[in-house]
Amino acid sequence: MLIRSTWIPKPQEVWKRVVHMFADDMCSWYNKCGANGLCSRDTSPNCKCIDWFEARDKEAWDLNDHTGGCVRKTSLSCSGDGFLRLSRMKLPDISESFVDRRIGLEHCEDKCRKMCNCTAYGNADMYNGGSGCVIWVGELIDLRKNNIAGQDLFVRLATTDAGDFPLFFKWSLSLYLYIEYF
Repeated sequence: MLIRSTWIPKPQEVWKRVVHMFADDMCSWYNKCGANGLCSRDTSPNCKCIDWFEARDKEAWDLNDHTGGCVRKTSLSCSGDGFLRLSRMKLPDISESFVDRRIGLEHCEDKCRKMCNCTAYGNADMYNGGSGCVIWVGELIDLRKNNIAGQDLFVRLATTDAGDFPLFFKWSLSLYLYIEYF
């Protein structure tokens, strides 16, 4: 274990103790990368913001204090928003979500689109091709990229962030942008 202090200037203006554990898996710490932050043990640093999100406190983030998490670059419009597919994920904390086991992924997307406060959706159960629906209505907490297995998580993006990409556009780290054009 390595313990050091780092000066966090504005707005806190405090010394913050930073503890580095030399563990096999840094992403096993709950909410290591803050809200809307994505942890991957195969990258250095382990934390990054979801595409089209940015560090809430860039100065702290650059000093490896990721607890402030990330925020959207563009607010959602609730009309014509798209979805970014994150593959092989440990799904986020479910404290700001609800589950409907009666519907599948296609109906889950429709339900999410109709809810202006929906921030992401995914299957409730990944076995046998996936079933059920989980919808998140707040910030995405404790996101983690898995190396081998995991579930798809569809994060809502503002239309302006999604741009003019084709219907399915492959992105880095097995991320897929899915936009439905009307």
